[in-house]
Amino acid sequence: MSGPATQEAPRRRWGVILPFAIFAGLAGLFWFSLQTGDPSKLPSALIGKPVPEFALPPLEGLKSDGGEEVKGFAASDLATGKPTIVNVFASWCVPCLEEHPMLMALAGEPGIRIYAINYKDDPASARRFLGRYGNPFSRVGTDNSGRTAIDFGVYGVPETYVISGDGKIAYRHVGPLTEEAVTTKILPLMRPEPGKPSG
Repeated sequence: MSGPATQEAPRRRWGVILPFAIFAGLAGLFWFSLQTGDPSKLPSALIGKPVPEFALPPLEGLKSDGGEEVKGFAASDLATGKPTIVNVFASWCVPCLEEHPMLMALAGEPGIRIYAINYKDDPASARRFLGRYGNPFSRVGTDNSGRTAIDFGVYGVPETYVISGDGKIAYRHVGPLTEEAVTTKILPLMRPEPGKPSG
């Protein structure tokens, strides 16, 4: 004979197990999307939407080859009619070093503009990183708190975004850049077809 007490025990057990089962399922889906193919296919709710509002200070002490201070940037600097690549990097990030030659090559392409968000980094270490491996960025904003990266939906560094000339997120690449992503996704967005607006 089963009374209320014996029926309550399985219910209680499910109440404890269910949240763990849901979490495990979501974690499994996330892991699966990271393991299967191109990580840039992770969904981004911001594609086609304006970049989040932000204003990042410059990386303290960073100078261009001409000796001028490299400026930080804000959301408004990405809506000037010209597409911009925005790369999220940190000096402590090993995959950032792996992709750096790709960014240097991109920076050498005519008409390509690359800005950087330096994520939760030590300024001296970030300057050393760019001094040693080259600086492909015309502007570098420091995101010490990680707030701007969160607003962009960054999973982890490195991540790269293409922002169209009207300040909207046109493309997102999660993880180190690949030659395929640069050739098939990024460059076509940076060089729109003749007669087609860039934004």
